[in-house]
This record gives sequence, C-alpha cells and structure tokens, in this order.
Amino acid sequence: MGHIGMRVAVVSESFLPTINGVTNSVTKVLDYLQAQGHEAIVIVPAAGAPSHYAGFPVHQVPAIAYRQFPVGLPNPLVQKVIADFRPDVIHAASPFLLGAQAISAGDRLGIPSVAIFQTDVAGYARRNRLGAATKFAWRIVRWIHSSAELTLVPSSASMADLESAGVERLARWGRGVDLVTYHPRNRVDAASRALRRKLAPHGETVVGYVGRIAPEKQVERFEALRGLDGIHLAIVGDGPSLPSTKRLLAGMPVTFLGKLTGDDLAAAYGAFDVFVHTGTEETFGQTVQEAHSSGVPVVAPRAGGPIDLVDHGTNGFLFDPYGDPGELRAYVEALVIDETLRSRMGEAGRRAVLGRSWESICAELVTHYESAVASRALATLTP
Repeated sequence: MGHIGMRVAVVSESFLPTINGVTNSVTKVLDYLQAQGHEAIVIVPAAGAPSHYAGFPVHQVPAIAYRQFPVGLPNPLVQKVIADFRPDVIHAASPFLLGAQAISAGDRLGIPSVAIFQTDVAGYARRNRLGAATKFAWRIVRWIHSSAELTLVPSSASMADLESAGVERLARWGRGVDLVTYHPRNRVDAASRALRRKLAPHGETVVGYVGRIAPEKQVERFEALRGLDGIHLAIVGDGPSLPSTKRLLAGMPVTFLGKLTGDDLAAAYGAFDVFVHTGTEETFGQTVQEAHSSGVPVVAPRAGGPIDLVDHGTNGFLFDPYGDPGELRAYVEALVIDETLRSRMGEAGRRAVLGRSWESICAELVTHYESAVASRALATLTP
C-alpha cells in the first residue's frame, strides 16, 4: 500500500548513546521512516545524543539525571520545535515528562499524538513496595496518555493493565525481531558450534537464558532445575543480582556468559537447545521472540508479554509462576529428553515470528499514525 509521505515528530525519553528497548524501537522506526521517504524530527532529553539520526535532525532539550536516567525538563523549546516542523503526528515513545509536554503541545497545535506504552509501571512500583505510589503511578500514566489520540500497547497483559487504570483509545502494537540475525541456521555456524563444545562437551542439552540479572527477572527460578540430568545452563546478561544468582546456583552445571550483543548474542541463541524465560513482569518479552526466531523452543511464565508469544504446547510451554515450581522443571525435562519435540517446537517458533520483521511492524505503525490523523480530523469536523 502506498503511503503519502508523512511528517512525524518522534519524541523519546531515551535515545542513543543509551541502549535499551525504547531506544532500539525508536531507531528501528526512524530507519523505516527514512527508507519509506517520510519526514521526521527527533526530540530527546540532552544526554550526548548524535545531532542527526537516519538523516533526521535530533533536538536535545535540557534534562536532569534521575537515578542515572536523563529526564527532560519542561521547556518552551519543545512546543517551538514541534510548531516549526508542523508534523502530521507526534510519536511519543514511552512518554514521561518530555512525552507529556509534547503530547500537550500537540494538543494545543491541533496535532494528534500516538503514545507508545512500554514500561511496567505497576510492576516497578509493586516490586519496590511503593504501595500508595502504585495508585499514584497509574494516575500519572492515565494523565499522560489521556490527551493522546491513540495509545499503543505491546501485549494483551499491558492492555488489561491500562484498561483497568482507565486509559482509553488503546490498540496493540508489538515489536519487531531481526529475522536475519536470529536464524535457525546459526546453529551450524562456527561461532555457535565452538560455544556449544565449550558448554556441552558431552552432548548435554543447553538450557539458556538471556536478560538482565536483576530482582524483577527472577533468575533464581533456575534453582528448580537442580539435579536434572544431562543439562548445562547458559546465562547471558549482567546486572545487580549476578553475585546472589551465582551463589544460589552454586554446584549446578552453569556457565555465566556475561552481556552479549549482535552476532555474539545470535551465536549464543544458536548454541541453546531450550530457552527459559523467568520473569513475570515483562511487558513484551523480546528475548522470547529472538529465541523463536532462532528456532529454539521457549519455556516461560504464564504472565505478561510471553502469554501472547508462546503458544503452549506448540512452540513452547507456559508454567504457572505462582504455583508448584516443579512445573517449570517438568516442562524443561520434557524438552531435554525429547529431541524431536525440541525441533518441532523450535520450527513452530520460527514460523510464529516470520510475520514480525521490523519492516512489517513499522508498516503497521504507520497505519496507526494514519488512523490517529483521521480520527483527530473527524473530531475537528464534528461540532
């Protein structure tokens, strides 16, 4: 379908050089807009961002560092930059202070906003025992998103959260996965085979994990696999819980591979036989998609994003994270002893993500932009 060139003001709470899920999605969207001949500008908190990205100008607004995280301060520059650019739509990525300003500036200028919800606010507040603050956090979310024409959520779990928090005009928009980098053929690639020889010299089944090693990721669940025959655990990532996780898993056949990116990460997935995701607070679950794209079956909790990504019994298993910890063990064991089941589920995982390249996910995003523009135009027409 041919889109007429759109003008998009992309406002993000985080950007390069900081690498995280939000930055990653935003750069993919900008690459796509550039490739399709759309016009864009980028507005981010000042934190050493490049002056241009994908040929688009990047405007930095003054920020303060809050817990090492730059937070854009209220600034008249935001409205001026938006007014000068005259966008058709504002893309507010994971909006907080800067996104909220941009959305209300858009409102004053008659420009619709599409807000991308990407942070598990409730989970964060709950985990840090911010009881009263959880209610307050949701009030802030509702306030920020109330002026957006459309809020896009990554999963049915976050859709339910936002609905119960009273946020309106919601639609689902997932994330893309790099189908070329994360590919089943990596299995036979030299790097994967070398890693596999290191992890499983006696043909053990490699059970892998990728992600931060932090309290919310609940990596300690791997303890449930203690004593399971013929496995080797491979844990990719770093974070504050690394020392305690190492202590907890002491005596188990486990290798901590540290943080990996790019081809090294792709090679690690290629060396896995089974992928286990442990945390219950994932708003999406990008690593689950990367494992599936690599042709690896997934065992994950029936909570948050993985519910939409893992088809229980087809491309993996979903365990009850609040029930018997033996369930996680039983599912992993079923995959360890049955190589045919592993390859069948791995193939099903690859098929499940074939329609989720970043290109098709971004094409879907542009149709959301168009519907936001149309519904704003309609609202102005209706007396």
